[in-house]
Amino acid sequence: MSTATRGLHQHTLLEAAQLVEHRKVSPVELTDTVLKQIERAEPKINAFITVLAEQARAVAKAHEDMISAGYYLGPLHGIPIALKDNLYTKGVRSTAGSKVLGDFVPEEDATVTARLKSAGAIIVGKTNMHEFAWGGTTDNPHYGPTRNPWDPRRFPAGSSGGSGAAVAARECFGAIGTDTGGSIRLPAAVNGVTGIRPTIGRVSNFNIVPLAWSMDTAGPMTRTVADCATMFNFIAGHDPKDEASARIPVSDYTAQLNRGVKGIRIGIVPDYFFTHLQPPVHDAVRGALRVLEGQKAEVVEVEIANIHGNISAQLTIESAEPSTYHQHWLRTRPQDYGDDVRVLLEVGEMLLATHYLQAQRYRTLLRHEFVEAFEHVDVFICPTLPFVATPVGDMKVVIEGGKEEDMLSAIMQYTGVPSLTGLPSMSVPCGFSPDGLPIGMQIIGKPFDEATIFRVGHAYQQATDWHTRAPNL
Repeated sequence: MSTATRGLHQHTLLEAAQLVEHRKVSPVELTDTVLKQIERAEPKINAFITVLAEQARAVAKAHEDMISAGYYLGPLHGIPIALKDNLYTKGVRSTAGSKVLGDFVPEEDATVTARLKSAGAIIVGKTNMHEFAWGGTTDNPHYGPTRNPWDPRRFPAGSSGGSGAAVAARECFGAIGTDTGGSIRLPAAVNGVTGIRPTIGRVSNFNIVPLAWSMDTAGPMTRTVADCATMFNFIAGHDPKDEASARIPVSDYTAQLNRGVKGIRIGIVPDYFFTHLQPPVHDAVRGALRVLEGQKAEVVEVEIANIHGNISAQLTIESAEPSTYHQHWLRTRPQDYGDDVRVLLEVGEMLLATHYLQAQRYRTLLRHEFVEAFEHVDVFICPTLPFVATPVGDMKVVIEGGKEEDMLSAIMQYTGVPSLTGLPSMSVPCGFSPDGLPIGMQIIGKPFDEATIFRVGHAYQQATDWHTRAPNL
């Protein structure tokens, strides 16, 4: 069960799974090569808060013994992955990127963690994140900033920036992120990887440190759509431990990957999806649409009458709900928060109930408009965010006209729409800026129709090679 391990970390998850299944590579060899890549990349990237080298090697040896004895659990068996540090991991410090939980060691796994372990995945570490997931930069004051593998002077976005950077830097074959306002899709876009935000309720939130209860969800981040669908198969589905978990049956999300997009109707909202964005982003996403049209998909212009209010509504909900969760710590341990997160939590306490309820009413209206629109289209496609990765530490961004604007609201221009409506959406790489920074496009689907999103994304990746490119570390 031995082979040369040089370059093993460069394989996709499914390629590595094939090697393990056919005993061309052992889980121990795979884990060792990933841990060596972590040693090489971490001084530049800082994608991890905790690396579990000793534990990972021990688990890998156990999985090697299982496979040698004829027990193969499936495509995650023996595959090194990473978890965002707000997922409970039994016996392992789980900080949520905070000082407040700096010594917290859970006695029980998150459901997502437990399901991945049951599938045979090997957890190599807990990834860095924006503190308590309340922000979009992963510029963490307690554990240091995570940096973008394509240009370490640039940010990896957030809040799941460590997970996105780790996947891009080949420090794992897949990682779990969480997404409230865009925290999976944003890092996926700027790090040049694939990441899905599931339909709200599709994946259990049990034992995941919350940000905003009514919008939080977790999902995989990988190099390819096929890898993403494979991981999703193991974490999707009802969980009796999570009251908000949907009782809707799951399917095999890899089954429709190769059906192509002939006849698929792609919706765009021209006066929103292609306004107020940097030219390279515009050109890349328009180019991606042309690729899909070349595969016989149809692009349909759609009007969503009330789409323009989404950022305000999202920031209202995403301020009020976290402040509720953090109220006790904010009064007893305010000094243990980073300045940016503490201020956001304090602002959330100033909102009125009327603000929150109006935002929720708007949310219902917007969802209704999208559900109606899905009678005429199968998916929507738009940019993932309107700009490419900015320098680490910057809280302002220039999108057009040389005018600086606030990073937090600008970054959620497109990702906020599925977050508010509870719709599934995925970011896939669709190009690079002139200075070599990745660009992502967002595919938005019907409720609980992640399978069609994966189908469209996979068809696009079969026709392009953006997802195959790797940063030079």
